[in-house]
Amino acid sequence: MWCSSRIFIRWYSQLWLQAKWLSDMEKKKVIVTGGAGFIGSHLAEGLVKRGYYAVIFDDLSTGKMENIEGLLKNPDAAFIEGSVNNLSLLQEVFKDACYVFHHAALPSVPRSIENPIASHEVNLTGTLNVLIAARDNAVKKVIYASSAAVYGDTPDPVKREDMMPYPLSPYAVDKLAAEYYCGVFNKVYHLPTVCLRYFNVFGPRQDSDSHYSAVVPLFIKRVSQSVPPFIFGDGEQTRDFIFVKDVVEANILAAGSDACGIFNISRGESTTINRLAELIVELTGRVVKLVHLEMLTGDIRHSLADISKASALGFQPKYDLKAGLTETIRWFYDG
Repeated sequence: MWCSSRIFIRWYSQLWLQAKWLSDMEKKKVIVTGGAGFIGSHLAEGLVKRGYYAVIFDDLSTGKMENIEGLLKNPDAAFIEGSVNNLSLLQEVFKDACYVFHHAALPSVPRSIENPIASHEVNLTGTLNVLIAARDNAVKKVIYASSAAVYGDTPDPVKREDMMPYPLSPYAVDKLAAEYYCGVFNKVYHLPTVCLRYFNVFGPRQDSDSHYSAVVPLFIKRVSQSVPPFIFGDGEQTRDFIFVKDVVEANILAAGSDACGIFNISRGESTTINRLAELIVELTGRVVKLVHLEMLTGDIRHSLADISKASALGFQPKYDLKAGLTETIRWFYDG
């Protein structure tokens, strides 16, 4: 009985969304899969601010309702709970959608190493379902959230889109295979697709409480508690960090352009993990020492984005590392 009621509520919600769309035709309907997650929630906000009607689609396995509670007070945002592995539901949700921003994923290298099947089912099979539903509903373009993990430990530290990928984890393999699917759907089914290879995205709402949390929120949490941050390896490995609001702008730019294909999305600046930790210590005003541990399996040594291809589209990050960290730390302290 409970399941039947839940299905009825889901379909009633979908009918309401369709009615809302028909009564407000000047608004372009867009879908954000994984829209209750860290990046997805920021993207949904950005789209609503730009005049879109944003439907957030998330199964809440890693996303959080608290990330979108404020946004859902806006009549131009709606939420549907569902999985990208539910193709029939995707087919209904994608009706009349202009763009699909696909961010639903299990976003963790260590998690994919521990459970490659779960990673495959969400990150690859889920992406195939999204592409099929977008094709069948004549969506104008799919913007796919890929990852710099596809490059792996290639000899050249500067990563370019035309380099031979060398994935080092199941997560990276899933992301790369999903990019190939996007390319095939573009060529075979004439569905425009853009793959944005994110480097190290950080910002407010990034989870700091999970075993799989990214380095920035983990460092901020530990340092704010006057606890030494753990650095895997010697700390001289480098990363290219980008603030989440710049990633939002990249997505909106990609949707509005005629471009298809693969684009690196980052700042194009190299920062050591040691320097990142030192900067967070400096900005929080705490006094802690750095603690070094053994290097993680599947981790890469150097990662720096060549963003010239994205720059040619007009992509220009506005936040430097210090400005982005300042805003992120303020959120962690103030909530």
